Amino acid sequence: MRFGVITWMALLYGAIWGGLWMTLTGLLLMLVSGLIAVPTIGMAALVGVVTGGAVIFFPAFQHSWRRQNLLILGVAVGLLLVTAGSPFSTPLSEKPLYQFAALLIWAALSVLSLTLCLDGYQAGGAKRYRIELLVIRLLKGLGLVLFSVFVALPFYVMVMTSLKSQQSLLGNPLDFSIDFGQGFASLFRSYIELFTQFHFGTFLMNSAIVSVITVLITLFFAIPGAYAVARLRFPGQAFLSRSILLIYMVPAIVLVIPLYTVFSQLGLRNSLIGLLVVYPATTIPVALYMLQGYFRGLPGELEEAGLMDGLSRLKVITKITLPLALPALASVSLYVFMIAWNEFLFAFMFLDDFSMFTLSRGVVSLNSSEVPRQHLMAGAVVATAPVLVVFLWFEKYLVSGLTAGSVKG
Repeated sequence: MRFGVITWMALLYGAIWGGLWMTLTGLLLMLVSGLIAVPTIGMAALVGVVTGGAVIFFPAFQHSWRRQNLLILGVAVGLLLVTAGSPFSTPLSEKPLYQFAALLIWAALSVLSLTLCLDGYQAGGAKRYRIELLVIRLLKGLGLVLFSVFVALPFYVMVMTSLKSQQSLLGNPLDFSIDFGQGFASLFRSYIELFTQFHFGTFLMNSAIVSVITVLITLFFAIPGAYAVARLRFPGQAFLSRSILLIYMVPAIVLVIPLYTVFSQLGLRNSLIGLLVVYPATTIPVALYMLQGYFRGLPGELEEAGLMDGLSRLKVITKITLPLALPALASVSLYVFMIAWNEFLFAFMFLDDFSMFTLSRGVVSLNSSEVPRQHLMAGAVVATAPVLVVFLWFEKYLVSGLTAGSVKG
């Protein structure tokens, strides 16, 4: 047996992954089943050490799915033995299916994490480069796991709480399991009451109107402005190009009071028109900044060829530049839509009429002792889900639009 640096690192990695996945699996078991689970982290780390030794001394586990499956079963059985049959400090007679499923999930994730980290390594020593690569693998894995948990856990709790009844929440606040046998109307009661009693249909429509019109206004001004900065030559062009984002140096909270006073005098407060004045003012600069970089990255020869063929500058923009800039336009539209959809500060200050509320303002109105907590969570889901779906659908355009023009311009 060769106990080099790689061997000791494999044993350490086994302890880290074993303890981490036991903590997260116990948390998942408690949320799904309502069982008060206390994970045996120390024993899980000990079994992880043994698993790390198995993976590093027998590299065949790294490449064979059949052997990995056997290792997963062995790890699960090993944890059962060292914990006297109570891996979550609870007798297996209490919700055994949930506990066995959690145990197998823990074993599978522990083995998978170790095999991914130790892939291509054997027991013994190694050069500095390979040791650094092994450390980077661990840090990347831990970062991905922890980031995913921090993002997914609040959303999971939010969704599950919105599907619970008031009695179940008061009976066991940590039980986020769902009884699907209660029927559709009872399961989605919070959502039904949101749209029938709390006017969330109106809030949803107001947010959609404000967001879509904000996108149209922003593109209407940002496209010609960004094209002028990127293609035309005029006095002050360089200064304008560099100072586009200066508006973001002024905090929004500083602008709220003056705008509130002015809008009150002009009769724009407590109306969607007031928001349609403020939102484009905050989104046009970032749209200009994104689009000018993309326009500069487009081949200027194509536009010159269009001008030589007799096209006007406007037709060159509409027939040549804009079709080529569709990824950037899609990403800018998505970004502006998300800003307008999620904006809260101006909506909170300017809107008092219930029929004028946007979704963000409407969700805050549910934060009252008179409104059940599950209704607040259901409102948060309604506000989050649409923009999340849109973002995931157009995410590739967002990435391409943000990175385009990053080298030139």
